[in-house]
Amino acid sequence: MTEKIHIRDESVAEARNGSRMAMALIYNQYSKQMFGICMRMLGRKDDAEDVLQEAFITAFTKLGQLDDDRTFGGWLRKIVINNCIQYSKKRLHWEEISPDEEPDNNEEEEWLSHINLETVYEAIKSLPNGYRQVFNLFAVEGFSHKKIAELLGITESTSKSQYHKAKKQLKEQLLKKK
Repeated sequence: MTEKIHIRDESVAEARNGSRMAMALIYNQYSKQMFGICMRMLGRKDDAEDVLQEAFITAFTKLGQLDDDRTFGGWLRKIVINNCIQYSKKRLHWEEISPDEEPDNNEEEEWLSHINLETVYEAIKSLPNGYRQVFNLFAVEGFSHKKIAELLGITESTSKSQYHKAKKQLKEQLLKKK
């Protein structure tokens, strides 16, 4: 059994003052969880590792901007998500849709509750980039389609369409594995 590392209350303050040991402790505490976010959003290990590294560099560089050290985890999560979005924006090309192509979002989602979470995450990673980005931001991170549209520079209807297509593809993939 692996021992869980606990960040002492003063670790963020020590890291702000340049302590490499405190930074290493923080990295060890958060890197696995943040890497999971990167993998879900980017789908490729190499890309996820690059973005994760940049996110920690950004976080440690901007620690002075953090008002409350106790909120470090949420603050880091935002940095990671924003870095994933920026990384993807350089590589994604969105196909805009017309409002009459908007999907109906009243479908039952019960089928998903009976599938192993690890299987779902693997299926998410295999989605096309645009689908994966929107699916993660909406379903996993809880952003609204309006916010996703702002973040990704797309229309709200495109966000909804990408999400609908991602759900459809996920459902097809996961029901085949049952």
